[in-house]
Amino acid sequence: MATAKPARKPAATKEFTFLWEGKNKDGKDLRGELRAPSESVVNATLRRQGIRVTKISKQRFKSGGKITDKDITLFTRQLATMMKAGVPLLQAFDIVGRGHSNPSVGKLLLDIKADVETGSSLSQAFRKFPLHFDALYCNLVAAGEQAGILETLLDRLATYKEKMQALISKIKSALFYPLSIIIMAFVITAVIMIFVIPAFKEVFKSFGADLPAPTVIVIAISDYFVEYWWAIFGSIGGGVYAFIQAYKRSETMQIAFDRYALRVPVFGDVIRKSTVARWTRTLATMFAAGVPLVESLDSVGGASGNYVYKSATKVIQSEVATGTNLTTAMQNSKLFDNMVIQMVAIGEESGALDSMLEKVSSFLEAEVDDAVEALSSLMEPMIMAVLGVLIGGLVIAMYLPIFKLGAVVG
Repeated sequence: MATAKPARKPAATKEFTFLWEGKNKDGKDLRGELRAPSESVVNATLRRQGIRVTKISKQRFKSGGKITDKDITLFTRQLATMMKAGVPLLQAFDIVGRGHSNPSVGKLLLDIKADVETGSSLSQAFRKFPLHFDALYCNLVAAGEQAGILETLLDRLATYKEKMQALISKIKSALFYPLSIIIMAFVITAVIMIFVIPAFKEVFKSFGADLPAPTVIVIAISDYFVEYWWAIFGSIGGGVYAFIQAYKRSETMQIAFDRYALRVPVFGDVIRKSTVARWTRTLATMFAAGVPLVESLDSVGGASGNYVYKSATKVIQSEVATGTNLTTAMQNSKLFDNMVIQMVAIGEESGALDSMLEKVSSFLEAEVDDAVEALSSLMEPMIMAVLGVLIGGLVIAMYLPIFKLGAVVG
């Protein structure tokens, strides 16, 4: 027996923003904007409102740059400030969207505003753009809408994102400095090997004497660089690109890399503290917003930025859901220091878990600040010493034959 195929859902109609000008029944000039699929729909809509349209044009947005997490953080702070000042939500979106320096952000905010105007809640409008608004962001906004304290939750969310931005920026600066020096050292060494040492080699040929062992070694390395420079740079560039692509696509590799990052001497401790700081601050923000503990842990693992802690958070969540208290579940994971566990235990016993988690995150963030400053001051002399040995060694190796010739002539 033949069965009827289920009807396909109609595809969502793409809408555009149109700017219009016209006159009402009294002859008064009016202008505004309207989202619709086409000009004819705009014309029909305005005609039903008694407006005689004189001009319609599609609003065009300039191509902007990529929307960064910093842009979203700034928007959150602006929106929270305006709502606390009593500015209506839609007007606040309009002000921030039209005044933003990045046209891409402006278009995003005006699209969200249009969704809210058509009846969607703010959290539902945000959920349509998961690349820019993660589950934690949307859940907090939804909690604020349900409790009627949206401006308070937005302020807390803005503070949370600003803290996370500052923490991530410090970690990046701590890692960027030595990495940039290593790259510069390699480039300078490659230039010396490819262009400078071959010139010395031609001079040494005219000496007609045996060269010292360090000079012979450096010249041999230089010959290898000159002949295979394309393979050296290609393999390094290709290796870095392949690693980045493999890291993005392979969850197994991400877990292995994140696990190794926590064990790296010196840097591993900084990364671990920053991860726990993000973990505790995220949980504090969610819990203080009234989100139940088990639901809060859904967003905490991903916000930590480390797959080791993300997978451990899932185990903690399952244990808490079956009746285990948070302190015991965290202790079982063996990823948190005694200080963190003791503070959480005090928070649970006193009923002030969110406050204790905030204090833990602030303490760890301060420790990360001190560690980054100490690393920066420690790395500078170490890097200078390494560069001095490397460049100085090359210079000495090249000048040894000249010194030897001078001694013979003398």
